[in-house]
Amino acid sequence: MGVRDKAVKGDKGETGPGVTTVLVVDDVAASRYALGAVLRRAGHRVVLAASAGEALTELDARLRAGELPDVALVDVGLPDMSGYDLCRRLKASPTTASLPVVHFSAAAHGSADRCRGLDAGGEAYLTVPAEPEEIAAVVRAAARGARHRSAAQTRAGRLSRLAEAVLDVQSASSVRELVDAAAAGAAGLADAPAAAFVLGEEGEIHCGRSPRRVAEPPGADAHESAAHLMWRLMSGRNGVHTTTVPGPMWPAGFVGASRGPSPLTSSRGEGTSDRAGKGYPAHWRDGAAADAAGLSAPGEGALLALARTREDRAPVCLATAAYAQDSAPDLGRLAHATARVAERLLMYEKERHIALTLQHSFLPSALPDLPGAEVVVRYEPASRQAEIGGDFYAALPTPAGVLTGIGDVVGHSLDAATVMVELRHALRAYCVEDPDPGRLTARLDRMLQRYHPDVTATMCLTLVDPPTGRIRVANAGHIPPLVVSDTGPAAYIKVNGPLLGLGLDRPPPVETRLAPGDRMLMVTDGLIETRGTDLAVSMEHLRLAAAAAPPGVTALCDTLLASFGRERDDDIALLALRLTAPAVGA
Repeated sequence: MGVRDKAVKGDKGETGPGVTTVLVVDDVAASRYALGAVLRRAGHRVVLAASAGEALTELDARLRAGELPDVALVDVGLPDMSGYDLCRRLKASPTTASLPVVHFSAAAHGSADRCRGLDAGGEAYLTVPAEPEEIAAVVRAAARGARHRSAAQTRAGRLSRLAEAVLDVQSASSVRELVDAAAAGAAGLADAPAAAFVLGEEGEIHCGRSPRRVAEPPGADAHESAAHLMWRLMSGRNGVHTTTVPGPMWPAGFVGASRGPSPLTSSRGEGTSDRAGKGYPAHWRDGAAADAAGLSAPGEGALLALARTREDRAPVCLATAAYAQDSAPDLGRLAHATARVAERLLMYEKERHIALTLQHSFLPSALPDLPGAEVVVRYEPASRQAEIGGDFYAALPTPAGVLTGIGDVVGHSLDAATVMVELRHALRAYCVEDPDPGRLTARLDRMLQRYHPDVTATMCLTLVDPPTGRIRVANAGHIPPLVVSDTGPAAYIKVNGPLLGLGLDRPPPVETRLAPGDRMLMVTDGLIETRGTDLAVSMEHLRLAAAAAPPGVTALCDTLLASFGRERDDDIALLALRLTAPAVGA
């Protein structure tokens, strides 16, 4: 074998960025060195191997060093392993599958040989001797194709990570989840520690940090400093803006500190305007335009991707290490998606706050004095519900004893809350004349049929006589009261009846008695109802948990809320009653 060129001794070539490294595998020394000389003259760096085993050893060492060659020229007639088999082995390994292989031979140059080389995974087949220009051109083509494939695979990987990050961001159901998802996504795109910031309309700062973090935690004023800088950089801007800020301007502890001061450069944006400072919180607004105008040239520190949907909205920011410049476009896209989701979630939290404030105003702020009884109530709104619910409770003193009630108007809406308020006020009015639970449920049923014929509600009423411990219970489709002893088991009072609003016949109230130390518990189904679980099973779980709760009505309510009340999809109301004096004749 040979080439039409003079062999050049030595295996050192040029090094540096853009220089292609070629592995030449040939058992004939003269041919091996001749090929090396041709490739060096063409500007390539050459690595020589005399056998397949020597080539595999060289590749293994370079793989550990992170310096795989760009192209492999392999003689098909190697003594220890054919060039075809060597190619198959390289292509079968994930670590070397992307290495382009060019087969060559002076003896096997028929079409069947070339097809065999291509079928083994080779990118090209050379018949030697060959002109130096042809050898160099084939190597260039193989390297160029490999670079294009590598770039395409890298871009595909980045797009895949970006898609996953955007999906995670869009799946966030709270601002806390949003900043955590955005920070994790930014870290995945940049392959560096990252942080995400979402600013609220009232100046609140929501920050998330990626699981991969710098050792130094943020300082006490770090969040405020980051927010200040965000407003400065987005002064007069909408959309997406990516930039690199120097270390002295960016607080340490989020993505690391820079080695020294350096001016700032903007890689993409819409330019500043003379409206700098518009929309700033008052304590961040002063001097914003002047400060922003002084940020102009490149430097180390942090790479920031900022975005906001409108000028009257607060910006969001994704921050990572300055060396991750290649990820800037993808970080900008993720920041834009984060800003869109942040706008929705911040509006949701604002509406939820208004809804909860309104709903709490519908419920009594304090219980009246109830002689002979201790009553504790708990109310928890749905964890992920912005609408107003229809749960309510009541504890009222009457001439016949203490009237307690708990209920739920079907639905989550302002209409449901309105009906809830009407039922609660009607109950207060009706019990002045007649506090009997049976007659009260009948009157409330007629009221719903008359004024809200399309609405139904559940309700359970008890009338407790503290001196005797006697109670009368009427139920309208609600979970019955649970009587819990401080020393014994817990049991539901066996009472039922149709929902309010249906106009159906109702069974008479059930009478029973509370013994000293007994606690009566009334709850709405939001405490225990779980989709896919039978309500009877959930009621049994509640009974067992109540029986194991510490003594006292306060401990009972707090124990049950801690056990059942986390991340519920419905409102929760609890009412627990305990007699404060021994019942007469108990």
